[in-house]
Amino acid sequence: MTDNMGIDAKELYQLRSYLRDRGILFAYSGYVTETVLSGVGEALRQKLALEATDTKTVRSVFAIFVEQMQNIIRYSAETEHKDAGNARELRYGVLTVAQTGERYAVHAGNVIHRADQPRLETRLAALVAMDRDALKSAYKTQLKAGPEPDSKGASVGLIEIARRASAPLGYGFTAVDEDHVFFAIEARI
Repeated sequence: MTDNMGIDAKELYQLRSYLRDRGILFAYSGYVTETVLSGVGEALRQKLALEATDTKTVRSVFAIFVEQMQNIIRYSAETEHKDAGNARELRYGVLTVAQTGERYAVHAGNVIHRADQPRLETRLAALVAMDRDALKSAYKTQLKAGPEPDSKGASVGLIEIARRASAPLGYGFTAVDEDHVFFAIEARI
């Protein structure tokens, strides 16, 4: 039933219940900026502190959250521009943090260009196949090598996520249209 403002409280409550039933303690879907990242990140850090989570786990969950949000900010193909001459741009994505017992899972997803999928898939498959020592070495090597072409950062974000995760990364792609796919990634801590 909707109220006089057109809000369907029951539907929104069902979404809330769906998320809580799956252990989702944090969910964000929308346009992301560095300011949003900072504010939402602080709320997540406080929630983790209230859960009496150990410091190492808090650092890992928070670092993975930041890297995944930055990947959305830099690479999501769903964008809004104020005007062509202005560098202001918003990018759209979704991110959740779930808790099951003492374990956490950080999921993120965003639309990417279909042409970027093969390179991303190859990179992720290589990271999944690496052990801790290989990830540490890859991180150091990439830092020394500098950013990859077309990178909007230091090219170490996915490596950092894999290093901090306690299990191999999960990822998947699903078609959106001829030119785009939705990319999803999961890191368990």
